[in-house]
Amino acid sequence: MKLGVQLRTSGAEASPESIGAFAEEAERIGLASVWSFERLMDPVDGAVPIGGGDPVPLPEGYGSVYDPIETLAYVAARTSTITLGTSVLDALLHSPVVLARRLATVDRLSGGRLLAGIGVGWMVAEFESTGVPTTQRGARMKDHITAMRAVWGPDPVEHDGRFYRVGPPSRMGPKPVGPDGVALLAGSMLPPAIERAARLGVGLNPIMMTWEMLEGSITLFRETAEKAGHDAQSLPVVVRVNGPVTPSPLDERQPLTGSVEQVRDDLEHARAAGADHVLWAMDTDPDEQLAMMAALQRSV
Repeated sequence: MKLGVQLRTSGAEASPESIGAFAEEAERIGLASVWSFERLMDPVDGAVPIGGGDPVPLPEGYGSVYDPIETLAYVAARTSTITLGTSVLDALLHSPVVLARRLATVDRLSGGRLLAGIGVGWMVAEFESTGVPTTQRGARMKDHITAMRAVWGPDPVEHDGRFYRVGPPSRMGPKPVGPDGVALLAGSMLPPAIERAARLGVGLNPIMMTWEMLEGSITLFRETAEKAGHDAQSLPVVVRVNGPVTPSPLDERQPLTGSVEQVRDDLEHARAAGADHVLWAMDTDPDEQLAMMAALQRSV
């Protein structure tokens, strides 16, 4: 089981030196990955979800979030072996041509260490501010991924899709290190999105909610990928845990949170469910995060 942790890239305490030092220590203690995330804005009156509903207050510090791609380029120069991930980057807020080139560049600079988790986005304000329609997001995502893969493929590159066009036929580089392009994960939770990711042959990056949801999501993902002709077991499943590993046991907790012993036992459950990689996004002190992750790494 691979273990990873999210970098602290938001809030007043985030700085280049703290981000770099955290990544270096994560690599030193043997963690498999470090992760960034994307948030363009923190509306002062709350974030309105696509589809309606009351405004949602965002976590403290989301008014200042380092860009996920530039952050990983910086971390790539401070490390040598650890995987660099996004969980997640809202792909539809970006042109597929521009995003594909930026991801390919980081992949080359890091020696092929990039694992790009992408999602369709959920906040009305971010779509309006980037001039992107909120409609048909699932279909747009499919075309977006196809366009990026075209950019990463052999020259000359050309794509004429339903929503995106790349042309005329052009030479476009640099290409990612791997022959199949940058490794992608879909930040998907709902069954239609999970099935779409499986049919496209990208990995899965679900948020840990309940064991029942996780087991059902991974089973659906693997079965759909197999039916689509992919090697389902080769597609990564990286589970995101929004909660801490703690010095002491917790009486009430979400799965994969709590003490090292509690989480270690949960990891066996996650492995049995089909996960092969778990990342934690914690709001505790960064030094404590690394100490707990080092203890967990030794335990497993």
